[in-house]
Amino acid sequence: MNILKFFKFIIKFTFFSIVGITIFFIGLYIYALSLPKIDINNINNITIYDNKEEIIFSGNGNKEWISLDKISPYLIDATISTEDKRFYSHPGFDFIRIIKSMYVNVTTKNLSQGASTITQQLARNLFSNFDKTWKRKIKEAWYAFRLEINYSKDEILEGYLNTINYGNGVLGIENASYYYFNKSAKDLNLAEASMLAGIPKAPNAYSPLNDELLAKERQRVILNNMVKNKIISKEEADNAFDISLTYIGKKQKLNLSTLMYYKDAVINELYNISGIPKSVIDTGGLKVYTTLDIEGQTQLETAISNNMKENTDFQVAGILMQPDNGAVLALVGGVNYNESQFNRAINAKRQVGSTMKPFLYYAALENGFTASSSFISEKTIFTFSGDKTYAPKNYNDRYPNKPISMGAAIAYSDNIYAVKTHLFLGEEVLVDTAKRVGISSNLSAIPSLALGSEEISLIDMVRGYATFANEGYKIKPHFITKVTDSKGVVLYEFNEVKESVLNKSITFILNNLLTSTYDTGFIDYNSPTLVNLLPEMTHKYAVKTGSSGSDYWIIGYNKNAVLGVWSG
Repeated sequence: MNILKFFKFIIKFTFFSIVGITIFFIGLYIYALSLPKIDINNINNITIYDNKEEIIFSGNGNKEWISLDKISPYLIDATISTEDKRFYSHPGFDFIRIIKSMYVNVTTKNLSQGASTITQQLARNLFSNFDKTWKRKIKEAWYAFRLEINYSKDEILEGYLNTINYGNGVLGIENASYYYFNKSAKDLNLAEASMLAGIPKAPNAYSPLNDELLAKERQRVILNNMVKNKIISKEEADNAFDISLTYIGKKQKLNLSTLMYYKDAVINELYNISGIPKSVIDTGGLKVYTTLDIEGQTQLETAISNNMKENTDFQVAGILMQPDNGAVLALVGGVNYNESQFNRAINAKRQVGSTMKPFLYYAALENGFTASSSFISEKTIFTFSGDKTYAPKNYNDRYPNKPISMGAAIAYSDNIYAVKTHLFLGEEVLVDTAKRVGISSNLSAIPSLALGSEEISLIDMVRGYATFANEGYKIKPHFITKVTDSKGVVLYEFNEVKESVLNKSITFILNNLLTSTYDTGFIDYNSPTLVNLLPEMTHKYAVKTGSSGSDYWIIGYNKNAVLGVWSG
């Protein structure tokens, strides 16, 4: 009797559960239909312009959108066979793969196993990010559901192929076809198509320009999937795999590998503009006008590539800024964007070495020092309360063992002079001066601060030096000048705010003192730190170098531009 009641309960529970789930999905379906139709072609299409209003980036590849009937059948079949073989039969969610991935994720206690269909991946490309979180997966599922309601399978596949990442900053199959093989997507053969179809799973790893051996292994997986799904024969797969492919590796326009670092900085600033809701950024088809100077970006990238040795662990970052208003004209965030998207120009904080000294010497001049004020530079052990000691050394352990002027101390980057000045003024003075010019790092008032022992970002240092270049005004570094919607309605314009924080006459003196770093008149027991660059100087610049461990800095400026470069 108890067993009979139990079975009746199970039957009722199952019946009402099915009814409840059915009602829920019907309601969800009706609600989704009531919402505005998602515009695949324009959603999340952020177009970025340089300072001459030339397009440098289109967020979802919409500019090179190509219809499905103009894409090679080999590429379509290769993609479906690998990414979502039941694409044309499931309702946007492959429940077989979901169950399998849930089992793997639960047993391994992480979210490493994915089950995303092409529809879900398109939803992610348009609306979400790539974080492995449940919140992102739920959001992705909702938009995938809406896409399946509003579009046919062919339209969804077309949207996917036009927005997917094919590595090296290339979005969309038409862009990828020209980038890798200099041909339209409709002309791709089986070998080329199977190579490109393998890239989206891990764009940086599987791009043949980054690791051809790994890309070939991935190509074999693609071809085997096509054989398994009876699209091609084993012989066709083998022949395609054996074809030696030649890669072009050039975009039709703006073939700058570092440009993606600038783009990332723009997007980051866009998301931090309080007047533009995130929902508008995600769905609005925005036009973003920036401060980017393509000529400056090209010159910065060229200079870095010509001077960086290959096959080293060294990284590099550089910023070119307009000092009167903080407009970032060019930015490099690393050696290779495809290997590392971490933007070292903005997000990294490193010990700044002697590039800290100009802030110290401005404070000294403000407190009564002159260019001829002198201290004895010799080996010195500084003793503090509690028997604490500090024994800084000059570069190459070289000392004049006599009084030297501030001008000479700057020319030689003398550490003993700097620490004596720092302690004479009081350690808080340098901290306060750095804050005045906009350095946001939490600096410690310690003896070694004068020698740059604290960590500061490159963009903060360039901002600080801009205050010297513009004769005393603190500015706000920025990348965006204006944002409009797709119809041209202005949503945001940069409002230039300049705050006078330094004395104009004193900055004039300091700027001239910083030319002593390459002045042959200071050649004596030592040589100015940058005297070897004198033959290459075309204009008068204020320049300072710095080093600390494996960090190397150089920051120079005149009234028109500030350039800072870090390597390490």
